[in-house]
Amino acid sequence: MKVLIINGSPRINGNSSKLVDELTNVFKKEKIDIEVFQIGGKAIRGCLACGYCLEKHECVIKDEVNQLAKSFDESDGLVIVSPVYYGSANGSIISLLDRLFYSSNFDKRFKVGAAFAVARRAGTTTTFDELNKYFTIAQMPIASGRYWNNGFGREKGQIEKDEEGLQNAQIVAKNMVFLMKAIKDAKDKYGLPEKKETKYTHFIR
Repeated sequence: MKVLIINGSPRINGNSSKLVDELTNVFKKEKIDIEVFQIGGKAIRGCLACGYCLEKHECVIKDEVNQLAKSFDESDGLVIVSPVYYGSANGSIISLLDRLFYSSNFDKRFKVGAAFAVARRAGTTTTFDELNKYFTIAQMPIASGRYWNNGFGREKGQIEKDEEGLQNAQIVAKNMVFLMKAIKDAKDKYGLPEKKETKYTHFIR
C-alpha cells in the first residue's frame, strides 16, 4: 500500500516537515510505501480554466501536477499538509490541488484522505476545513484523529513542543492505515459501489 504526502510549505525542514516526519514514522512501521512531495520554492500556477484537461485528462501546464497525478492514482491515501497564510492554506498548494483534482480523471473514490494545518496561533481550523473539501468532493473517506489536525509553531522546530498536535498526527496516521486496509479488504470482497453518472443542476437558465 502507498500514501502520497504533499507538503505545501515553502520552508525546507520547517514545522510542516516535522509534522510530516511524525506521519512517515508511523507509515514506515506499518510497512506503507511513502512518497513525499514538498512545494518548497516551486512556482505552481493556478488553473487557467482553459478546458484542455476535459479532453486530454491532464493539465495543460507542464509542471509537477501531472506527475503527482500519476502518483496519486497509484496511492491508497493522500495526506495534505499546509502552513496557514491569512487564515487559509498556502496559495501554491491550493493552485496545485485545484489542478490535481480537476485535471485528473482516475477514480479517487475510497482513497483515504487526511489534512493538516500548521500555524503560529490561529487560522488552522479554517485551513483544515478548506483542505478537507477536496476529499469530500472526490468521495474520499477522511481519516480523523482525537482533535482537529492542527500543529503549532512559528520558528523552525517549535512544533516539537506541541506534544498534543504531534501525538494526534500519529493517531491519524494509524487510523489512516486501518482505513486503507479495511477498504482494500472490502473492495476485494464486495467491489466498489456502483458509480453514478453526474447530474448537474444549474441555477441560472
